[in-house]
Amino acid sequence: MKAAVIESVGKAVVAEVPDPTPGPREVVVEVAACGLCGTDLHILQGEFAPELPIVPGHEFAGEVVGVGRQVTELSVGDQVAVDPSLYCYECRYCRDGHNNMCERWAAIGVTTAGGAAQYAVAPVANCVKLPEHVRTQDAALIEPLSCAVRGYDVLNSRLGAHVLIYGSGTMGLMMLELAKRTGAASVDMVDINPQRLTTARQLGVSASATSADELDRPQGWELVIDATGNAAAIQDGLERVAKAGTFLQFGVADYATRVSIDPYRIYNQEITITGSMAVLHSFERAAELFSTGVLDPNVFISDRLPLDQYPQALEQFAKGIGRKTVVIP
Repeated sequence: MKAAVIESVGKAVVAEVPDPTPGPREVVVEVAACGLCGTDLHILQGEFAPELPIVPGHEFAGEVVGVGRQVTELSVGDQVAVDPSLYCYECRYCRDGHNNMCERWAAIGVTTAGGAAQYAVAPVANCVKLPEHVRTQDAALIEPLSCAVRGYDVLNSRLGAHVLIYGSGTMGLMMLELAKRTGAASVDMVDINPQRLTTARQLGVSASATSADELDRPQGWELVIDATGNAAAIQDGLERVAKAGTFLQFGVADYATRVSIDPYRIYNQEITITGSMAVLHSFERAAELFSTGVLDPNVFISDRLPLDQYPQALEQFAKGIGRKTVVIP
């Protein structure tokens, strides 16, 4: 079969690889669409993936075309979205309910072959069957949405909060949509990319700007969310949190990224700084939300490119062009 392969640091190609074979409790999915993510760029830079080469792609959906001998939950022809998370269920973190902190953490498309291919294999337990009205080419959005749902689980946000989001890419826009539905009094957004801010305004952001200095909230925001991973944005956001407010590190920063904090202010103003890593007990809920139309795929997916153009799609994504890019095998 044809698949995208990150062969070495900085090098992605499209090549022929062996067809996957399902284990007893696995299924083979014919991929309808696979989304690109900042994690894929980190893998390209030599981070996250324990070894290369790897077939990337942890955001994907498609049709079941093969099942292992012990699979009874799904049948050939079922349309599914795939949770890429692979846990050991044995370590202290898994036993404590923090599976995303698993000591043996792994993921489809990061540590094992993923969905940037014609076919991908996944445990049946990781597959969520989709209702008939959901297009599988759109359902690649469910995985990033599940990360956003996890982010809001961490926030424990209250009704009437004023929210500031840094970054109006896919994840920032998803956090915007969730903030609107969790009773935020206002949702403001900062981004240096004016085209992306246009999309934020289309989705009903309260105010948008290229700098938080342009926004009228001198007392700060109760919830500040970084969806960029950029050091300058993170540093600025930390300084915009209102008293008793919360800062969520949601964007994936490079390993070497560093910012400064003010310990006395954190103590004196009871500011919470927290993070949200990937998916945790949120994939099924994201699928439910997606099936109700919480996201408009035509707004969120800006580019649908053939799998043959995967290297070019990565380059385009790295330049910040468009919103969510998916490849179609």
